Amino acid sequence: MKTSILSAAVALTAASPAFAAEGHEQSPDTIVVTAPRLTATDAASEADEELSTGPDGAAFIARQPGAALVANGALSGQVQMRGLFGERILLRINGQRFATGGPNAMDPAMHYAPMMLIDRVEIARGISPVRDGPGLGGGVNTVLKHARFGTGSSLSPQIDLSSQYRSVDDSVAMGGLVALASDSLRLGVIGSYEAGDDTRFPGGRIGSTSFHRAVYGVHAGFRAGPGEFSLEYRRQDTGRSGNPPFAMDIVYFHTDFARAGFEGDLDDNLRLEVHASYTGVSHRMNNYELRPAPTTALTRQSDTYADTIGADASLRFGSAGRHIRIGADFELIDKGYMLYNPLSPAFFIHPLDRAKSDRVGGYVEWRNGFGAIESELGLRIDRHGASTGTSRYGPGVPAGPVNLANAFALADRNWSGTSVDASLRLWADMGAFTPRLTLAHKTRAPSLIERYSWLPTEASGGLADGNIYVGDVHLKIEKAWIAELGFDWQGDNAYTRPVVYYRRIDDFIQGVPFDTTPGIVNTPVEIVSNGSGDPTPLRFANTDARIWGADIAFGAKIVGPLRLDGVASYVRAERTDIADNLYRMAPANARLAVSWAQSRWSISIEGQFVARQTRVSVTNSEAPSAGHVLANIAGYWVIRDGIRLDLGIENLFDTCYREHLAGYNRITGTDVPLGARLPGAGRSAFARIRWAM
Repeated sequence: MKTSILSAAVALTAASPAFAAEGHEQSPDTIVVTAPRLTATDAASEADEELSTGPDGAAFIARQPGAALVANGALSGQVQMRGLFGERILLRINGQRFATGGPNAMDPAMHYAPMMLIDRVEIARGISPVRDGPGLGGGVNTVLKHARFGTGSSLSPQIDLSSQYRSVDDSVAMGGLVALASDSLRLGVIGSYEAGDDTRFPGGRIGSTSFHRAVYGVHAGFRAGPGEFSLEYRRQDTGRSGNPPFAMDIVYFHTDFARAGFEGDLDDNLRLEVHASYTGVSHRMNNYELRPAPTTALTRQSDTYADTIGADASLRFGSAGRHIRIGADFELIDKGYMLYNPLSPAFFIHPLDRAKSDRVGGYVEWRNGFGAIESELGLRIDRHGASTGTSRYGPGVPAGPVNLANAFALADRNWSGTSVDASLRLWADMGAFTPRLTLAHKTRAPSLIERYSWLPTEASGGLADGNIYVGDVHLKIEKAWIAELGFDWQGDNAYTRPVVYYRRIDDFIQGVPFDTTPGIVNTPVEIVSNGSGDPTPLRFANTDARIWGADIAFGAKIVGPLRLDGVASYVRAERTDIADNLYRMAPANARLAVSWAQSRWSISIEGQFVARQTRVSVTNSEAPSAGHVLANIAGYWVIRDGIRLDLGIENLFDTCYREHLAGYNRITGTDVPLGARLPGAGRSAFARIRWAM
């Protein structure tokens, strides 16, 4: 949840000053959202900030035009961008890609970006550049706080610390950066801690929404001539945290990140960038510690792991505005999980056992101009591979799952394929007016869960629709044809950026009925699924789909320090092989904020308007949702340069509402009925203070 949308005014027209100062290169269609400022500025031109009070870093992004939050738990939210979410969005932390540890994506990428540590978020709303890797939709790179090089030869301290309290869940958060830096060396330590109780809503409390998370890490950079060597290590320990839309809750995530790199100019028109990274995730979840315990026979716990090794290298020939870039990258993933009954040692089974995927890719990008028209053309080719071992199981596993495991052992469990991505961006700088056109062909390879889930379970990569799924070893690569058209207009006292877009997606991976006779339990898969309470399991399959819509950001200075800012989004998504809608699509929505901003303080009143959603997926048994209107009020005071206090109230009138993208409650004995869509948070006051020097 956030309390300001003023970021659009500057973020839509240029990179943030912090970003530009570091010399990094971004795509011309990238939005940069930064943390709140800490110094007095000209209020008429200052708008490069966002404040988010919830622990989920995905909410920091969700208020941007075209974006939405898929709420799967306090720490498990996923980013939806123009109708796509999950692995279809290219998500990175500090430029690092990695596989999530949970089979239901309880740890999506933004799980590893606590709000206390976010420095900025770089958002490619439409398509991600080919240099960032394959991906069907937009891209997000979240940059955590880090030491910056100083201006002198001696080491000087850098401090950026924040602390926050929020009433709706009695949560506390604290963290930040402590560093030493000179003009050639930077050394930094980051850390954060967050904890919260169950979230309140007008009808009571939402069970199993408490959370605990701690992050700590070190990083360093050394300038050698025109380049920089960098090294970072980060550890995240997520404790017991609830996930009411899922069958289990988080017991822990223990995750290690390591990355090393070099970036520098080898010559006047030759730049080299090289990085290598590792991510290791260890995860446990169960269905009895944070929710009422089931019977002994139904007690379940799951241990999972995911290891990712990656590297990339690129050479840029030319300047930042006129160049050819060639590069290559690879990614190796090792993933698996075991499901067991901790009260019955003989019952254990590996639904995903020693599964591996690999990808090797290369690309070329050409940035050029023809008169007033600027262009960026990109092409990449990737070779993918995937495999998995035969599944192990214990003597206490019933005959049905054993027979499925033995049948899967006889299947062809090795796959390889090639994908081709291409993109063309055109824009023209015509003073206050900049028209934009994007054409692209983008791809996504099936996930290990989608391909190799032979056991009927609710593992679905975070769909949280209550259905049981199985995979398909014959899945094809998704392929999308994309067109976007829009413009930026920046006047002296107003701005706007409308975009319309269309995507045709061939071989879109979607759950479909397992066979042609759904509801008739006549196959081994349906028999096992029926034993778990779902006689109509779904099977991941290639279908066809299309997504289209529009979004806009706008704002204007009304009079003096009074200004108006807003965003609005609309997306429509449907299957084209049958008459059905795609699952979990954000309804039409808008936000409008009126702000009075002085050089050292500001107050803002915001309205959030969400339409009802009746275009739902019949295949996924999706329920429609009603519309709602919320009001927020917030303000800040820069007490002195480097110290800022934020205060506010979210959901000012304590409205009871249900977000369409929230999951369905799976927990008994709470104030939310079993199977009902989870309500949004009630009235919440917050206070945050930040100190930086």
